[in-house]
Amino acid sequence: MSTLYMMMTITKRSMQQRLKELYKRNGLEVTFGTLARGTASNEMLDFFGLEATEKLIRLAIVTDRMWRNIKADLEQQIRIDVPGTGIAFLVPLSSVGGKNVLQFLTDGQSFEKEEESVMKNTVYELIVVISNYGHMEEIMEAARAKGAGGGTVIHAKGTGLEKAEKFLGVSIVDEKEIAFIVAKTADKKGIMQSIMEHAGLGSAARAVVFSMPVTDTAGLRLQEVQ
Repeated sequence: MSTLYMMMTITKRSMQQRLKELYKRNGLEVTFGTLARGTASNEMLDFFGLEATEKLIRLAIVTDRMWRNIKADLEQQIRIDVPGTGIAFLVPLSSVGGKNVLQFLTDGQSFEKEEESVMKNTVYELIVVISNYGHMEEIMEAARAKGAGGGTVIHAKGTGLEKAEKFLGVSIVDEKEIAFIVAKTADKKGIMQSIMEHAGLGSAARAVVFSMPVTDTAGLRLQEVQ
């Protein structure tokens, strides 16, 4: 079965080089990373044997097979299943903005595109936009024009982006911004198309877009009654 996921790995920052090498050995080169820090209480840290260290978050698009291989290596080589080491998890994708973007994000992975997946009773979707740094204002303007309420933006850096010219026809820099936009499922297609038209690969933003189903929400009542 050809299914795509966003894989998120959260580890200590000291694991950065080991994680990068592990991904590369498995043929996973296109990733996006950002820095963070934990917010657990001292009691929680003590209970689970965790340290209040700075964290590394790394995102990548993977297939079922890639996940199985990487999960095995994370457990055997990084010992990610040992308390305090880190976590890794998957979120299924529902759509990707364009064939070239799909090929770029899945480079080196065996994947055959199927029909866009739809989860029953999914009212909202999470739209993820990854762009060159400094273009979020125009991206959010394009998203709002089609019904998006707003978004959350983080700074990140990418790996394997030298492959962009092969698949996308353009070169892109490694310094990135990532926007997370929660939108109604009915508005998702229009928002993604607007972003691709105004800030896509033909623009300086060089934005790539994909979406994931949201199974439940809180705090979005205002959008629900509009």
